[in-house]
Amino acid sequence: MAVAAVNGPSSTVVSGTPEALDVLLARYERDGIRAGRVAVNYASHSSQVDEVRERILADLAPVEPQAFAVPFFSTVTGEWLGGERGPDAEYWVRNLRHTVRFEEAIRVLAAEGFGAFVECSAHPVLTASVRETLEAAGSDALVVGSLRRDDGGARRMLTSLGEAFVHGVPVDWTQAYTGSGARRVDLPTYAFQHQRFWWEPDAAPPPEGSAADAAFWQSVESGDVEELAGALEVDDEPLGHVLPALRSWRQRQLVVSTVDGWRYRTTWVPMSTARQLTLSGTWLLVAPEGCAGEAVESTAAAVRDHGGDVVTVELSAAAVREQIADSLRGVRAEGGGGYRGVLSLLSLADGPPTGAGVSRAGLTGTLALFQALGDAGVKGPLWCLTRGAVATADTEQVGVLAQRMVWGLGRIVALEHPERFGGLVDLPERWDTRAGRLLAAVLAGAEGEDQVAIRGSGMLTRRLVRAPRRAPRAEWRPRGTVLVTGGTGGLGAQVARWLARSGAEHVVLVSRRGPEAPGASALREELEAAGPRVTITACDVSDRAALARLLDDVSDDCPLSAVVHTAAVLDDAVVERLTPEQIDRVLRVKADGAWYLHELTHGMDLDAFVLFSSVAGTLGASGQGNYAPGNAYLDALAEHRHGLGLPASSVAWSPWAEEGMAEGGIGAVARRHGLPEMAPELAVSALAGAVAEGEPNVVIADIEWDRFHVAYTATRPSPFLADLPDVRRLAHAAGPGTHAAAAPDGLVGRLAGLATRAEQETAMLAVVREHVASVLGHVGADAVDPSRAFKDLGLDSVTAIELCNHLNAATGLRLSPTSAFDFPNARALAAHLRAELLPGPEAAAASPVAAEPATDQDPVVIVGMSCRFPGDVQSPRTCGGCSIRVGRESPRSPTTAAGTLRLCTTRTPDPTGPGRPVPARAVSSTTRGTSMPTSSGSRRVRHWRWTRSSDSCWRRPGRRWSGRASTPRRSGAPEPPSSPGRTARTTSP
Repeated sequence: MAVAAVNGPSSTVVSGTPEALDVLLARYERDGIRAGRVAVNYASHSSQVDEVRERILADLAPVEPQAFAVPFFSTVTGEWLGGERGPDAEYWVRNLRHTVRFEEAIRVLAAEGFGAFVECSAHPVLTASVRETLEAAGSDALVVGSLRRDDGGARRMLTSLGEAFVHGVPVDWTQAYTGSGARRVDLPTYAFQHQRFWWEPDAAPPPEGSAADAAFWQSVESGDVEELAGALEVDDEPLGHVLPALRSWRQRQLVVSTVDGWRYRTTWVPMSTARQLTLSGTWLLVAPEGCAGEAVESTAAAVRDHGGDVVTVELSAAAVREQIADSLRGVRAEGGGGYRGVLSLLSLADGPPTGAGVSRAGLTGTLALFQALGDAGVKGPLWCLTRGAVATADTEQVGVLAQRMVWGLGRIVALEHPERFGGLVDLPERWDTRAGRLLAAVLAGAEGEDQVAIRGSGMLTRRLVRAPRRAPRAEWRPRGTVLVTGGTGGLGAQVARWLARSGAEHVVLVSRRGPEAPGASALREELEAAGPRVTITACDVSDRAALARLLDDVSDDCPLSAVVHTAAVLDDAVVERLTPEQIDRVLRVKADGAWYLHELTHGMDLDAFVLFSSVAGTLGASGQGNYAPGNAYLDALAEHRHGLGLPASSVAWSPWAEEGMAEGGIGAVARRHGLPEMAPELAVSALAGAVAEGEPNVVIADIEWDRFHVAYTATRPSPFLADLPDVRRLAHAAGPGTHAAAAPDGLVGRLAGLATRAEQETAMLAVVREHVASVLGHVGADAVDPSRAFKDLGLDSVTAIELCNHLNAATGLRLSPTSAFDFPNARALAAHLRAELLPGPEAAAASPVAAEPATDQDPVVIVGMSCRFPGDVQSPRTCGGCSIRVGRESPRSPTTAAGTLRLCTTRTPDPTGPGRPVPARAVSSTTRGTSMPTSSGSRRVRHWRWTRSSDSCWRRPGRRWSGRASTPRRSGAPEPPSSPGRTARTTSP
C-alpha cells in the first residue's frame, strides 16, 4: 500500500491491492474511523504504475510541452514550475506515481497571500478539504466550486462565478453577456434617508436549525454520499442505501411545491350595491332581429328608469361588418351628442348545439358589431350582455354554452381597445326591478367592475384566486383505452407519454394527418416501448360522423376510459382585422370537436374527460381574439358536464416549453408579459393532480406577477386580479393612486413647462422610447433607436396595438391602432404626440401626409374583386347601376362597379305612441374604402386621377365572371360628395 494523496488535515487517500485495502477498511471500521472505497480499476499513486511506466512515456512522447500561460504550482514538487517549456512526459509519470501533496500546496499558496480557491471540476470533491486546510492555516480565503453533478450547465457556472464575484474575485463578464443586451447602470448618487414612525413588532427568531436544514437538503439534492455523510458525521455505507430514496422524495416535494404555485381558479364574490347610481345620455341597444324579445324591453327599461335614453337597433343574422356600420351611421343619438355606451344583446341569438356544431351567431355578431362601431365612429364603450353564460356557484347550470364565447372575445377586446370596451354582464333568468337597478349600477361604473353576474341574491364579480391543492376524490390511474385528440402534436405527445408510463393499456392518438404526421412513427415506437398498444389514426374531430366511427371501433375488451382533447388550430389576428372565417377555423376543432366528444361519450363510464384550454380564454391575450372564445367554450362545457354529474376537467394552460402552440412570436410575447414556458414534465404532473381533484375548471400557469400585472393593467385597471396576494403586494409597494399618478395631466404640464419645441419633443421622445421598450421587452429605452423604423425594431400588429394603448394611457389621447405605422419611428411619433398635446401654429407640421381626397369624377382601376351581387344583379356590368338606383347612399369612395345592400332594420320611436319602436326599412349601397398614406413611402402612390381598367376579373363563390368592368352612367341628378380622404381599395384576386 501507499499514500496516494494527502488532501487535507483529515482527508487521505490510500492506494494498494484490493486484498490489502480490505484489511485496512476492516481495521478502520473497528476503530471507528470513517472510510470508503473509491471505485477505480487500478491503483494510481502506487507501485502498480511502474508496470505501465514505459507505455505512458511512449504514448506521451509525441506531445510537445508549451510554455505556461498561467502560473503553475505543482502538487508533485511542492513548488512553482517555470521556464519556457511546460511539464514533459516524465513529469506526468511522476504525477501519476507519487503522492499528491495537495494539502501542502494549499498551505503554501495561502501563506503567499492567495485569497480565493476555485475548484474547476465536474463536482466539488476537494472544496471541503481546502476549507479545512485553510482553517488550520488560519486563513479566511474564499473557496468555491464550479460545476456540480447533474448540474453542469452554463447556469451553474455563472452562479459559481457570481459567488466568487460578490466575494471580491474579479470576473470579466464580457463574454457572458455578449449579445444579451445587458448594460451597466448607475447607482443612485444619494442615499435618501427615510424615517418610519410605525411601531415595528418584534421579529420572531428564525427556527432553530433552519440554516442546517438548508445545508442538509442541499446535500441531499446533490446526491453526494460522502458530503452528506461528512455533514451528518455518520458512516456513508448505510447512508448510501437511504440517500437515493431520500433524494427522490425531496425531488417529488419540489415538483409538488412548484406545481402548487401554478394553480389558480376563477370564483365569484358578492359585490356591494349600497350606492344609488344614475345614468345619463343616450345608450345604443343592439339586439338580434326577432329573438331577444323580453330581454330587449327589460334592458331598455332599466336604462330609462335610471335616467338614460335608449335607441334600439335590431340586426339580422346575415348582417356583416360593412352593413352594420352603414346602419349605425344612419342612427344617431338624440341631440347629436353621441352615445354614452353601447349595449349588445347579440349573444342571445345563440341556441344549443345542433348537428352543424356549436352556434357562432352571438360571437360573430358581437365581433362584427365591435368592428362596425369603430368604422362608424361610434365612441361609446361596448357592454356585452349575456344570459346564463356563467355559473356563479356549484348549484348553477350554464344555460347556453355558446354565449360564454362572447366572454372570451370581450376579454381580448378589453386588452386591445380598453377605451372602447365597457365590460361583460350576465343577466338573470328571471328579471325584476332589482335586476334593472343592479344593471344600471354596473353601467354607471359601480366599483369599476367589468365582469359581473346579476342574480336574485345580488351582484357578483369575477375574481382570479389561488387554488390550494385539495384532497383528491380518487387518484386518476389511466386504464383501458384513452383517446387523445391532437395526439401527434406537441401537447398530445407529452400526454401520451405520461399515459404510457402510468398504465394505460391502449392509447389512441387522433390527428388530422394521423400516421403521416411528422414524428408519428418515432412516437409510436417510443410509446410501445413503454408497454401499451398504440393506435395512430387520421380523423377530423369536427366531423361528427367520422368521430362516431372512430369511437365505435374501440374494442369492448379494452373500453374507453378517458378522453383528452388537446386538438387546436391557431389563426391569430387582432380583433380589428379578425374575420368570421378565422373564428370558424378555430371553433371547428376546439368547440365543435369538444361538443361531439361530449355527445358521443355521454353514456360511457369514463374516468376522465379532459379539455386543454388556455389562459387566453381565462385572462385574455392580445392578438388571440379567435382563440380565446373557443377556450372559454371548453370551460363552459366542463361546467355543464360537472352539473350533469359527468367527469370533466378544463385546464387553462400557460405556454409549455418546447411544445404546443406557443412557439415563435407567440411564445416571445408571452415571456415578455410574464408568462414563461412551463416544463412539460411538471405540467403533466399538474394535469394528473387537477383531474384527480375533480374540479371542472383550473388554471395552471407559471405567472411572474411583477411583469404580468404591469403588462395586463398598463392601460386598464383589472379588478379581476385584485384578490391575489401577489397583486396586493405589488399594489402596496407601488403606493396609492398609481394609475392616477400616471395620468396624462402631469405629462402635459411637464411639456408645457419646457421652453422650446425641441425640448418638448425630446421629452416626448423619451416617453415614446420608454413605452416602445416596454412592449418589445427591451431592458431600457436606450435599446430603441429613435430613427429606426418600428417594423425593423420588431413591432407587429399585436405589439402596435399594445404600444398605442400604452401611449393612450400616458397621454390621454385616442391614437389609432395604426399610429405606429402612420408614424414610422419613435421620433416621428413623438413629434406627432407633442403636437396633439400642445396644439399650436406648428402642430400641423407633425401631421402625416394624407392621401388626396377623391372626387366623384375619378374612375377607378379594379384589379380584382370578390363579392356577392345583391338583388337581381347578375354581373359587374349591371351592378354598376346599383349605387344610382338606391334611395339613399352612404358616404362612399369614388364610383365603382361594386355595391352591397344593407340588410338591417332600425327601430325609431313611434310618434303616435311614446316608447314604442316601429321598424323602418333602411337600404343603401356602400363601398368600403381604404387608403395608402403618402407617408408609407410606397413608389406606387401617385397623385393623379385613377385610370380605368379594360381587363378586370370579378369572382363570387360558386360562379366566375370575366369581362370588362363598367363604370355606371351618370344620372342627371346630382350625387352626394365623396368622403374627404377616402379612395377605393384595389386588391389582387
